Amino acid sequence: MSDNSENGGAAYWKANVTLIAVSLVIWFVVSYGFGILLVEPLNAIEFGGFKLGFWFAQQGAIYVFLILIAVYAIRMNALDRKHGVDEQ
Repeated sequence: MSDNSENGGAAYWKANVTLIAVSLVIWFVVSYGFGILLVEPLNAIEFGGFKLGFWFAQQGAIYVFLILIAVYAIRMNALDRKHGVDEQ
């Protein structure tokens, strides 16, 4: 680690947990919120010939999950480099 102090490790883990928490909130809102709770209001909107609520429940959530995985990997690599704990 480039910053070997206890504060540096704490900052790394705080940023790590924050990234995970934000990812989980987005995952919950998209899967449970858009796919279940808000399906009726979203069905009033059409997307690609399908009702938006149905689309989120069937395909949209999967696309969001894939994007979340990519963003998480990119952000974690940047965080690791910033704190000197990258794998290189």
